[in-house]
Amino acid sequence: MVRPALVLPPAPDDRWQLATQMGVTDAVIHTLEIGDGTQFWDYDHLRRICNWFEDAGLSVSVVEGSVPLTDTTRLGLDGRDEEIAAFQQFLRACGDLDIGVVCYDWMAGIRWARTSAHVESRGGSYVTAYENDKMRGGPTHEAASRSREELWENLEYFLERVVPVAEEVGVKLGLHPDDPPREEVRGVPRIINSVDAYDRVLGIYESEHNGVTFCQGNFAAMGVDIPATIHHFGDRINFVHFRDVEGDADEFVETWHDDGPTDMLAAMQAYREVGFDGPMRPDHVPTMAGEQNDNPGYHTKGRLFAIGYMKGLLEQTR
Repeated sequence: MVRPALVLPPAPDDRWQLATQMGVTDAVIHTLEIGDGTQFWDYDHLRRICNWFEDAGLSVSVVEGSVPLTDTTRLGLDGRDEEIAAFQQFLRACGDLDIGVVCYDWMAGIRWARTSAHVESRGGSYVTAYENDKMRGGPTHEAASRSREELWENLEYFLERVVPVAEEVGVKLGLHPDDPPREEVRGVPRIINSVDAYDRVLGIYESEHNGVTFCQGNFAAMGVDIPATIHHFGDRINFVHFRDVEGDADEFVETWHDDGPTDMLAAMQAYREVGFDGPMRPDHVPTMAGEQNDNPGYHTKGRLFAIGYMKGLLEQTR
């Protein structure tokens, strides 16, 4: 069954208690909370974090964010074999610790992109937005010199070497869509931006361990029918970011989970129908009253609202 999850910091604070009070049992560790650094991916460091969560009644089910994967591999630069070897070792550590999912992305050069972080929404809350016109200009990134087919070749090279290890250790990979899901951002090509692109990815290595992070907001920005696309991917969905946007890949704004264009109940029903039994976390939530908006999309009150909303939808799909 669907398991509501939350991104939580690596050391206990009131967010851990709030999560357990909401009935959340699955924790997601993300560099948004833990910071970057190679020491994080070491087995012993992960072991300490997992032990701490387990003592609080929480299980680490997903690692995402800046996993040990950089443009060295995405762009096929010198040193990618060493980085892939480090990623393989990281997967083995996750397998040993029963961390079931690793979420990664293939956004080279320019990462997750937003152009506004203080767009006023319901009741004076703040949400983030993207306008492609505001991304134009600036220096040319070195990744802009690479072709789309080179990015595909590098992704194939990566998957052929890491999916067998993921299968061996029982960890499922979930590839996150490009955000925003455009053909390019400031001249840097993007390739994970459509259902067809995912079909190509899943065909590179046929395995449930080579799967999708179904980030609903990105798929909504692609203009697809969300419930139908959930059915399309079925058991290849390994992780879900439950969110919604108004607009398209050229210009969109994040919405409250109960106030966007997607039929969220139909989406939740689709997850039930395809037998999705993995972690699902709210993403890109509004910043609410009393919060500073210094970490847009990831403050606590909006996430707690979203968990309650998700649990209500799950009740309706039984």
